[in-house]
Amino acid sequence: MVSYFLRRLFFIVPTLLGIMILNYLIVQAAPGGPIEQMIAKIRGTDISATARFEGQSFQETPLNDSFGSVLSEDISVLGKYKGARGLDPAFIKELEILYGFDKPLFTRLFLMLKNYASFNFGTSYFRGKPVIELICDKLPVSISLGLWTTLIVYLLSIPLGIAKAMRDGTKFDTLSSMFIIIGYSIPSFLFALLLIVLFAGGSFWNIFPLRGLTSDGFASFSFFHKITDYMWHMTLPLLAMIIGGFASLTLLTKNSFLEEIRKNYVMTARAKGLGEHRILFHHIFRNAMLIVISGFPSALMHIFFTSALLVEIIFSLDGLGLLGFEATISRDYPIMFGTLYIYTLIGLFMNLMGDLTYTFVDPRITFSKQEG
Repeated sequence: MVSYFLRRLFFIVPTLLGIMILNYLIVQAAPGGPIEQMIAKIRGTDISATARFEGQSFQETPLNDSFGSVLSEDISVLGKYKGARGLDPAFIKELEILYGFDKPLFTRLFLMLKNYASFNFGTSYFRGKPVIELICDKLPVSISLGLWTTLIVYLLSIPLGIAKAMRDGTKFDTLSSMFIIIGYSIPSFLFALLLIVLFAGGSFWNIFPLRGLTSDGFASFSFFHKITDYMWHMTLPLLAMIIGGFASLTLLTKNSFLEEIRKNYVMTARAKGLGEHRILFHHIFRNAMLIVISGFPSALMHIFFTSALLVEIIFSLDGLGLLGFEATISRDYPIMFGTLYIYTLIGLFMNLMGDLTYTFVDPRITFSKQEG
């Protein structure tokens, strides 16, 4: 087993490199890079999330002459960037040096990978802060959402899925399935909007806060008050994120246990006179939980980096999802690739942890074939 996991650890490096290189080349080929974004800011036509909804477009407008008049029309410089006509070519070259675009593409890629190997993600183009500092600032929000959602989903879904499998076809199974299907069909962001309308001062009650994870003056609260305030703010975002994951995991657990219950070894155990409790937890549980465990890494990554994005935006939670979204809109490459690097690395390690959990749930799994 040791050699198997060492080999898996070794393959994390080329996998991570491949993902980073592929995404780097795709992003570099996309129009609207950081220099175009800066040109748009200078011209007052900034393409941001708000500007897009306000109907602003990438149009050329007169400058205030704050950057000087054009000394010469250097087509080789100005022609590369949309909206650059009318700007000083020397200023455009300064922007290229500032953002590192004075170097060839693969030189920039090599320098990025070299720095990322030591977790040096550089400085944000538009926020003026080190990327690692921004990630550390936003990480507690995403960790709070991801860990609490995963914990609650698994604590609720697994017992309910087992209960549905043991009572398959009964009224309990039918009624619970109706609620689960309804929950499965509602996207997290729509459910979040519904919760806001109902409980956050929309059209009905104003019970829960709409913004942030803590109230003003949180640092001065007592310990008990801090806990209650934190949970008060977390209630609606967690409910919005739990709904989808709860439904899918419950159905997965039920189907997995049903498949095992119908196998011959369960019938043999019953024929030997073993009790249902012993059969369930000493025979069925280990086999049925394998498929649930195998989905844990992907479920956690989905909760952290997909579901959390829209929920963070809707509830104004300043986490990694919102940070990555804003960086993508503004083409802030250091944040884009820094967060991608972190996400990918965590995802690869979570897949490895999924294999470790296999052996914890069922010690009979030794990966001996993989070692051979």
